[in-house]
Amino acid sequence: MKLTILLFLILIPWLHAQTSADGFALPQAGKIFEFPRDHGSHPEFRTEWWYVTGHLDAKDGHRFGFQVTFFRQARREDDKTLQLHLAHAALLDAQTGRFLHEERLNRAGWDAASSATTLAVRNGNWSLNLDESTQHLHITATVKNEALLQLDLEAIKPLVVFGKEGVSRKGASETAASHYLTWPRLKTTGTVKLGATEHTVTGEAWMDHEFSSSQLEAGQVGWDWAALQLKDGREIMVYRMRRKDGTLDAASTLAIVERDGKVRHLASDAFAWEVLGTWKSPRNGAEYPTHVRLRFENESLELKPLAADQEPDGSITRLPYWEGACDVLDSHGHLTGRAFLELAGYAGDLTRHLAPKAK
Repeated sequence: MKLTILLFLILIPWLHAQTSADGFALPQAGKIFEFPRDHGSHPEFRTEWWYVTGHLDAKDGHRFGFQVTFFRQARREDDKTLQLHLAHAALLDAQTGRFLHEERLNRAGWDAASSATTLAVRNGNWSLNLDESTQHLHITATVKNEALLQLDLEAIKPLVVFGKEGVSRKGASETAASHYLTWPRLKTTGTVKLGATEHTVTGEAWMDHEFSSSQLEAGQVGWDWAALQLKDGREIMVYRMRRKDGTLDAASTLAIVERDGKVRHLASDAFAWEVLGTWKSPRNGAEYPTHVRLRFENESLELKPLAADQEPDGSITRLPYWEGACDVLDSHGHLTGRAFLELAGYAGDLTRHLAPKAK
């Protein structure tokens, strides 16, 4: 009898779907992550990204917001799996409000690749690599041939795994989930060359690494996401999954990374997201809620964008979104941190890219 019970317990995970309708892997609870391997690519999943955003201060007084992100997207074609690599780079000059953005799309091979054994991704001359001897990350990226970022990033807080039992839920469907790994605070140094001027910079960055086979489920149209780094040593990650009927999906969550690196997750009914102001894109007419206030527990945090127009135009994907550098203000209007805010699904249909395929 005991042997029968043991076998049943072992087989329980296999009673649930292990793959999507088109054969890609689904995140499984209880996954044991192995590093540096799990910093690398997971081609058995449809979608994966390595997402770095941050704030930089130059010695000459300039302030920058930056984004360097790498995506891997698998597609089935003629019984073969095609690996596509998309990348974004963006730079905001906070003093002038000038926002530069560029996208790239290449097939896996000579122009783009991602290692399956460690963190090493590239797209053309853009790259993000982990130096295993120092555990530092290195970024090199140009933007529109007008800017060059060369950055060194050092984790000053431990890696975080968001979600329950290693799975971050995005909806009720078994497919609407990801493995979500984050370095919530990376000390950043390096240079930003803008035009003919090279700025020596220091600052802090945030890096997300997610892999899944669907981030959206039927009925969802987009999300609002924010990552906050507070002066008191805590970080906040929040995402709101928006549904077609205007309601908030119950899978939405807010996570607090405490000073010691421990994580607490709050359910969707335990925090509030209040829109304080919007910005309308002159390019596509989309209206983004770019100025917001978060309320949770006994706290009130305002996210105020450094510039109104921080909309990557989707020149390749045809899916514009808003992603921008923000200041974080407390309930008295005092600066208490910095943040990045992402608003997706306001200017295009995301479901054709991220929702599950029909059987």
